[in-house]
Amino acid sequence: MTHAEAMPQRETALPVTLDRESSVPLAVQLAGALRESASTGHLRGGDRLPSTRALAGRLGVSRTVTAAAYEQLHAEGWIVGKHGSGTYVTTSPPTARPEHRSVAARDELPPGRLALLPGVPWADGLDRSAWRRAWRAASDTPPAVHLSRTGLGEYREVIAEHLLRHRGLDAGTDSVLATGGTTAAVVELAAAVLSPGDLVAVEEPGYQRAVQAFSRAGMRVAGVPVDEEGLRTDRIPAGARVVYCSPAHQYPMGCRMSASRRVELAELARERDVLVVEDDYDGELRYDVAPLPLLASLAPDVVVHLGTTSKILTPTLGAGWMVAPPSVTRAVLEHRDLTGTRPSPAGQHVVVELARHGDLGRHLRRLRRELSDRRSILVDAFATAGVPVLGDDAGAHLVVPLPSAEAERERIAEGKRRGVLLDGLARHFATVPTAHGVLVGYAGCSRSELAECVPTLVDLTRTRHR
Repeated sequence: MTHAEAMPQRETALPVTLDRESSVPLAVQLAGALRESASTGHLRGGDRLPSTRALAGRLGVSRTVTAAAYEQLHAEGWIVGKHGSGTYVTTSPPTARPEHRSVAARDELPPGRLALLPGVPWADGLDRSAWRRAWRAASDTPPAVHLSRTGLGEYREVIAEHLLRHRGLDAGTDSVLATGGTTAAVVELAAAVLSPGDLVAVEEPGYQRAVQAFSRAGMRVAGVPVDEEGLRTDRIPAGARVVYCSPAHQYPMGCRMSASRRVELAELARERDVLVVEDDYDGELRYDVAPLPLLASLAPDVVVHLGTTSKILTPTLGAGWMVAPPSVTRAVLEHRDLTGTRPSPAGQHVVVELARHGDLGRHLRRLRRELSDRRSILVDAFATAGVPVLGDDAGAHLVVPLPSAEAERERIAEGKRRGVLLDGLARHFATVPTAHGVLVGYAGCSRSELAECVPTLVDLTRTRHR
């Protein structure tokens, strides 16, 4: 008997509100709202969902939006469909949570395989009781007539405390702006501070979403190589108005920008009147190394600091922050006033509630311990096998260098055949790749799954280092 055949024919009301001013696509918002309803029990196994057409009519969106959301939830295992009967919530939530995987994982990985991709958080490590309590408390908040252009005051207080305690940045509540996440903040900066044709220097290889955000806003983008000390300051082109970098754990190579290189970048920014965008996407995660000063601490007058809850909690919150020089802050707020855009408060409320009960701090401590143990499992296994790795002293992924583009393609293809999906360095270059290797993310699976696939990982990578 199939799931759908075993399910009663009843349809339930859906508590869904879509924010059309948010930078988060409507389909993503809808999928997140339905996923949360199923995980918290508002939607129960056997509940029948409206058709994509009916739901589109209720929400006042196109059927493309609802169809995309249903397709995503079906791929994740939250819902099942039966031709001629309808779409139903499954009797139990999926054991794995593919919604935290990349698009590549959903499109390419057969069921039952393991995705070890970078940029994926340890979402399954969130305390479910604390998570539900935070959402319940957030939902009790009275509806707001006007959304704050700076973000919720309580959220900004929480982030200011978080930055001081965990990143050593004494920003103060008034200096913190809420954002929809790192990419959303980059989009705002491009629109508010820059003009079409301005030159932006980015890391090469680097975070391609940010690169595309600048490019689509009409900026000229120049790649700057990175080495073991981070962004090569001596290769920043003259005339650049902005330098975008990830100094705490360079994405994707994993190196940390050295203290001397940070000072060089700060001095260069002041000399050339350049704005530095510091993407601190997973700066809370480091192992066996002393913290280095944030660029925003060294040069708050020329540095925009960006952070996000995507890697320490979950990207479904859509909550991030920006700390910028006053002139940049004013420009961003003016842009928000002109466009009417505001960061969605829902995720901010949840972060506030998690912090209010101490759950955020407890989760961060558990997260560091857990990822430190996972990192040790991988590093020890690779070291025993004589396989070199890069970027293992921070973050939630490491890099295994390979000698050629062909070797990279072969290892990724062989990994898929053997049940492990790996990312390659090639797609993180905007131009011709000059480094080759595979990235191993170790946060998005269980520890037991990681340990079980270690022999396969070692064998896959060792064959190219003999």
